[in-house]
Amino acid sequence: MKRLITLLWRAIRGPLQWRVLWFAHAKFMVGVTGVVRDDSGRVLLLRHRMWPPEKPWGLPTGYANKGEEFQKTIVREVKEETGLDVKVGRLVHLKSGYKLRIEVAYEALVVGGSLTLDTFEILEARWVTPTDLPEGTQESHRQLINGTTT
Repeated sequence: MKRLITLLWRAIRGPLQWRVLWFAHAKFMVGVTGVVRDDSGRVLLLRHRMWPPEKPWGLPTGYANKGEEFQKTIVREVKEETGLDVKVGRLVHLKSGYKLRIEVAYEALVVGGSLTLDTFEILEARWVTPTDLPEGTQESHRQLINGTTT
């Protein structure tokens, strides 16, 4: 039986193998977050409309599009949500183990643009120091800002 499966697998090389693998394995969304800082070290926090009212503050975040590099997700999401341009830095967080998603976070530095909020998603934006985060900031985002994620 193993030999037959091996022969069959070798016979379908190429795109068909990828299709079989795609059907056989789990599907995940990838949530990508940017720890966006300015030249002074302040962090960009956003008050998100769709987040729980008791914890609306957090970093720019969104889901990667199919085939999109995660660094480009940060550039796109920050631009869409705030109008700012960023240069993406190092990976600071990668976490799996969720049923439907993977979390990724990168450092990012503002390099241009002007603050213009997407008022459908974002209610307010603030530049804050890591020691002056507003009440209602997501705990996981506090940890990303302070470099204490597990």
